[in-house]
Amino acid sequence: MKSYYRIMLGGKSSYAGECLKGGFIGADFKVLQDLSNHLPDNWRDFNQEFIPIYLSNHPDKGRISAGLACGALWTVSKGIQKGDIVLSPNGSGSYLVGEVTGDYYYRPGEVLPHRRQVSWSSKTIERSAMSEALRNSSGSIGTVSTITKFSEEIERLIGGFTAPALIATDKTVEDPSVFALEAHLEEFLIQNWKQTDLGKQYDIFEEEGELVGQQYETDTGPIDILAISKDKAELLVVELKRGRASDSVVGQIQRYMGYVQEELAEDNQKVRGVIIALEDDLRIRRALKVATNIEFFRYEVSFRLFKA
Repeated sequence: MKSYYRIMLGGKSSYAGECLKGGFIGADFKVLQDLSNHLPDNWRDFNQEFIPIYLSNHPDKGRISAGLACGALWTVSKGIQKGDIVLSPNGSGSYLVGEVTGDYYYRPGEVLPHRRQVSWSSKTIERSAMSEALRNSSGSIGTVSTITKFSEEIERLIGGFTAPALIATDKTVEDPSVFALEAHLEEFLIQNWKQTDLGKQYDIFEEEGELVGQQYETDTGPIDILAISKDKAELLVVELKRGRASDSVVGQIQRYMGYVQEELAEDNQKVRGVIIALEDDLRIRRALKVATNIEFFRYEVSFRLFKA
C-alpha cells in the first residue's frame, strides 16, 4: 500500500524548480556524508547515530531540533518507499505531484544532496482546491509530513476532481454544529494558544521562528502538540480528544511522554502531559489518580450570534 507525503524542497520552496527540472526530492540538514551505508530500517537507530553529528554541526540546537531534523532526513532517504506519492509546494500556491521511483543517492556540493529520484506529474494541485483539513496538514511546518489519511482526496485531485467539502459517513452526528466546530479544535487551540492557561506557562515548540510542535512525529504516532516551558525546564505533551476521553488515552499519552523523555529531553528537563477533551468519566479519573504527571482539561464548544 503506497503512502503519501508532503515534502518541502528548501526554505520557502526555494529549490522546487530545480527539483522539478532534475527529477528528485532531497534534504540537507548539513549532514555532509554519504548515507548509503547508514540507513537502517528503524529510524530510531538512525537518530541514535546521527543526532550527535547533527548537534556537532549545529551547536546552537537542542535535542528536539536534532530529533526532528534526523527523523526527516531518514524519512526522505529511507522511509519513503518506491511508488509513494509526494506533494511539494512550488511557492506559487500549488503543489507539485510526483511518484518516488528510485533509492537514495548522494550529490555532495549540490543543493539538497540527500536525494531520491521522482517522476513528476505534469499536473499540479491547487491549494484552493484542497479541503481545509488537507490544507492544514500539507501546510504544516517541517520538511516532511505524512498525509496518507487524505489519500482518497489526493487521488481525486490528481485525477481532476475536486474533493467535496464534506464527506458523508455512516455515523450519526447528534449535534452538527458541535461536530463542525470540534473538527477545527486543534487549529483553534494552536491559533489561540497564548490566550489559554497553558499558553501562560508553555510555548509551542518552534524552530527558527517556525512552529514545529504541531503533529510532532514519534515512533508511536504523532504528538498533537509538543510545547516547552518558558524557562526551558519542562516539555509538555498535549493530546486532544474530540468528545469524551476514555482511559485508553492515558496509555497513549504515556507512550508519547516516554518517547519525549528518552529521545528529546535534555538531562535537566522534566516531561509532563495534558489531555484535553470535551468530558471525562470515572475510568479516566481513576487512571489519572496514579498518573500524577498528567493533567486533564475540558474544553467547551459554543456558537452565539449577537445582534448589532
